[in-house]
This record gives sequence, structure tokens and C-alpha cells, in this order.
Amino acid sequence: MALIEDAAFTRIKNRVGRAIAEFDLISEGDRVAVAVSGGKDSYTMLHMLETLRRRAPVRYELVAINIDSGYRGYRADIIEEHLREHGFTYHMEKTDHYDIISEKRRPNSSYCSICARLKRGTLYTLAQQYGCNKLALGHHMDDFIETLLLNQFFVGSLKAMAPSMLADNGVTTVIRPLVYVPEKEIIPFSRNNRFPVVCCCCPVCGTADLQRKKMKELLETLERDNPLVKKSLLTALSNVHPRHLLDKGLTRKPS
Repeated sequence: MALIEDAAFTRIKNRVGRAIAEFDLISEGDRVAVAVSGGKDSYTMLHMLETLRRRAPVRYELVAINIDSGYRGYRADIIEEHLREHGFTYHMEKTDHYDIISEKRRPNSSYCSICARLKRGTLYTLAQQYGCNKLALGHHMDDFIETLLLNQFFVGSLKAMAPSMLADNGVTTVIRPLVYVPEKEIIPFSRNNRFPVVCCCCPVCGTADLQRKKMKELLETLERDNPLVKKSLLTALSNVHPRHLLDKGLTRKPS
């Protein structure tokens, strides 16, 4: 089953290819674990990495990995059918994360943060188990920008995400190939290709992470006056001037 190779396909493919080239995300001989949740972003990432793999001058392998956190109603079978139909090498991992979250989560604390930590740990373990030196996550351009604003507004830290970074385990390199792809391009691309999007079935799905929702709304408001505001914010992440910041660790002279 082939993707529809229209203008949207070409734009996304070119943006992913640009990210891979500029940040050296994939090299000869890499084996990449691709986290596939069943959402539009991870499907798009997986299919684009496969498209580029077939055409790339370097050889690399992909292993799609799905984590079932144990939320009631989660249709991992639909995801598996899609992966099988498209000929992907894949692994489906059933976990008891929901039980752990229910037991350990503090009252009024976020489901998302603890769930993400558990999933990330499992992904690192499976990446090593399947001989993958890299782990691809489906964060797109909007995620980078929203995270930048969230950290500034609510944490007091000037940081976002990295397109490539060594994980805390010191072994797996995490890559984010969709860094240059805006969400507004992923939505119609996913719909046109009939990706079988599956809800995570988390108990707070649709209501969680209200702060991130506020950042989305803020950016939509700013875009009305400045259509290039997202592009400008993303560019700012690669155009840092340490001398004009307050972090003394950045400006301290070497002894």
C-alpha cells in the first residue's frame, strides 16, 4: 500500500530530509527504533523514514515499536494490522503502566508526565533489546515551539527539545525527524492517506495538559498578526546569543 505522493507528501519528505541532513540524525548502518503510538504524527514519521530509507545513499534499518500502556479500549490490534500490511518490522509491547500510574500518581498530579516517563524507559529498553542505536520520536515543529514557551512561562527555563541527543541511559540517541514539519501539514497528510489513528484511551485524554493547550491558543492568536511567528521562534532555537542572557554559566570566563 503506497502513500499518496502529492504536494503535501513532497513538502513533508523534504522537511524530514532536511532535518536528517542538518542534524546528522541518521548515518550509515544505523538501526532506528521508531516509536509508533497510533497517532497521526508517529505514522507520518514512520512512513517518511521508510520512504527516505528506500531512496537514501546510506543504509539503515527501521523497527517500529508500539507501547500498550494498558488503558482500557486501546486498539493496539489496529496499529499492528497497519504495520503488517505495510511490511514494517515491528514489535508490540504490552505493559502494566496504567496499574503503576493508578498506584503511584499523587492526587491532582499529571497523568501525562508519569506515563511519558514509563513509556520512555520501556522504549529505551526495547531499543537496546532489538539492537537499535537510535530512537525516533514524533515531535513536530509545534511541539518544539510550545515546549519552549511552556518552559519560559511556567518553569523559568530557556529550553525546548533537541533534534538529536544522547538519552540518560548513555546508550540510545533520541532523534526527532519532524522538527521542521508543522502540525498543520501532518493533519491533512494523515487524513488523505487514511492512517488508522487510534486514541490512547488515557482517562484524561482530551482534557490533560491544559497549559500546552494555552500555548497553542496563544500561538494561533500571534499568527493572525504575524504568520511567520512559529518559523521565527524555531529559528531562535538555533540562533542563541549567550552574552545577552542572564545565565552566568554561559558568560563566565574560563579560569
